[in-house]
Amino acid sequence: CLRRIMRPDDANIAGNVHGGTVLKMIEEAGAIISTRHCNSGSGEPCVAALARVERTDFLSPMCIGEVANVSAEITYTSKHSVEVQVNVMSENILTGAKRVTNKATLWYVPLSLKNVNKVVEVPPIQYVRKEQEDEGRKRYEEQKLDRLETKQRNGDVIVPVINPEPHTVGYSQSSLIHLVGPSDCTLLGFVHGGVTMKLMDEVAGIVAARHCKTNIVTASVDAINFHEKIKKGSVITISGRMTFTSNKSMEIEVFVDADPFVDEPQERYRAVSAFFTYVSLSKEGKPLPVPQLL
Repeated sequence: CLRRIMRPDDANIAGNVHGGTVLKMIEEAGAIISTRHCNSGSGEPCVAALARVERTDFLSPMCIGEVANVSAEITYTSKHSVEVQVNVMSENILTGAKRVTNKATLWYVPLSLKNVNKVVEVPPIQYVRKEQEDEGRKRYEEQKLDRLETKQRNGDVIVPVINPEPHTVGYSQSSLIHLVGPSDCTLLGFVHGGVTMKLMDEVAGIVAARHCKTNIVTASVDAINFHEKIKKGSVITISGRMTFTSNKSMEIEVFVDADPFVDEPQERYRAVSAFFTYVSLSKEGKPLPVPQLL
């Protein structure tokens, strides 16, 4: 379980905690419990790497001064992967009031400390009921198929638009370039999934704010698929563009492309992809109409 008080640098100018901050804490809790479990057997030492995050809903905004309580539980293991269920609860330490803000499902793969390209075997867990194992196996097969299908669709790029009209895709699309440093990485020298998700949410938030010019908050994130590992020293480009608007929400596609080491032969590649949904809020925290995407 992780606990941390939300500070001003965790939130936007309206005092709402960034969705990326919450996603990063969710991933940290999942990485800890899955790495701990994968090293509980007699196998070789390993570190759990994030492979996928299922749809995550932001049920209630978290605010500055509240304490985030993040709890994680392993709910299924296959031969080479771990499913982790994470719950996030916010606590007002002045009144004691608590509320659930997020529930998420994450999938991890254990990578050997000696050989980062080797996936080690996962120790099995004991299920209370046989149905739990059957249900977990079904979720495992579904996410594996969806991850493969998503990877095959990853050929798009975002091209800059000169003098775009307001409320068009080109008007709000945004990109962020980040050099991967040691503090961004795991013991294996690859980027933490939570670091990547935080940057993706930041870009999606910029797109949403540019489109509607109001206070915006993350409402949900569709499945986040981690297609390839990102090495320390790589330069990553996080790109986002508006793909759909309803009356009160915005869907934003975000993907991460990585440029490896200068001396490596590997070319630029698509590492992560996801869709974020944002809502526009008034100063009183009430939903506002969203301008139609042209």
